[in-house]
Amino acid sequence: MLYLLGHLTAVHDRMLPLLGFGERLHPELDEAFISKPDGEPADRAPAGDLRRAWSEVNERLMAAFVALPPAEWLQRHEAISAEDFAREPLRNRLAVLQNRTAHAENHAGQVTLALQRRS
Repeated sequence: MLYLLGHLTAVHDRMLPLLGFGERLHPELDEAFISKPDGEPADRAPAGDLRRAWSEVNERLMAAFVALPPAEWLQRHEAISAEDFAREPLRNRLAVLQNRTAHAENHAGQVTLALQRRS
């Protein structure tokens, strides 16, 4: 479950620049939790550091979500060019948020199953 905390923190951290909310807070988590997830557990951050990173990233995202005017959710995100967005306007900030929410829900199901198997 510690891996999932690091993975979701890294994925959420990537949303900051993708949605135009500023620079990432914890790019150092990528190698252990995204690009090389099968690496040695010893290469991963301690649990306390991951919990702090999770809080920092999600506090920053929530503040940006609240501050973003509703119409701006339908604007393009940073990974799509203006030309491509003109052809595919559904590739917007809201679509990124919906995708990442589904991703987190999927992992929440994994945690639930893991906890059920423990008991």
